[in-house]
Amino acid sequence: PKYEIDALMKLLVRSIHDEMKTLMDNNIRLEAIGDLKSLPVKSQRELKKAIQTTSVNTGLTLILALSYSSRWEIVEAAREIAGKVAAGKLKPEKIDIHTVTASLTTTDFPDPEFLIRTSGEYRISNFLLWQIAYAELYFTPVLWPDFTKEEFFKAILEFQHRERRFGLTSEQINGLEVKKKHKTT
Repeated sequence: PKYEIDALMKLLVRSIHDEMKTLMDNNIRLEAIGDLKSLPVKSQRELKKAIQTTSVNTGLTLILALSYSSRWEIVEAAREIAGKVAAGKLKPEKIDIHTVTASLTTTDFPDPEFLIRTSGEYRISNFLLWQIAYAELYFTPVLWPDFTKEEFFKAILEFQHRERRFGLTSEQINGLEVKKKHKTT
């Protein structure tokens, strides 16, 4: 409902203002993904100002997903690619995974390695569908407001015990490791 969105946008503006000192003191760069043009003008202005102010920071990057939908992002990428094809700047047969990735709003950020889904829902909810192709997923029944540092550590501990395969099988991973060892000896 509109009243909820309005309240969230006011909260966004207030939070940006309240957290700027923390972001700067901790060398955190703020970024945002999503259909930012659909946000209220005041929210856009405050967000842009915060992104510009923190752009000098080189520590962590905090990425806010605002008015974000993975389907929207993929459609926008498809439009950009189609425009390049129509303008004769790109041949259709040259379109590949890298072309699509370069056209996404998240192209400047690394793909997530680990996605934590709170609230007991076992779905992705249209979030970073392209980018989480090889991410490890963790589902917890704990609601976001109750997700404590201890819950986070529990998730990280599980992640540490996973075998990262990036679309390969365990046998393929082990075969690659054996080949690497033989090359170094």
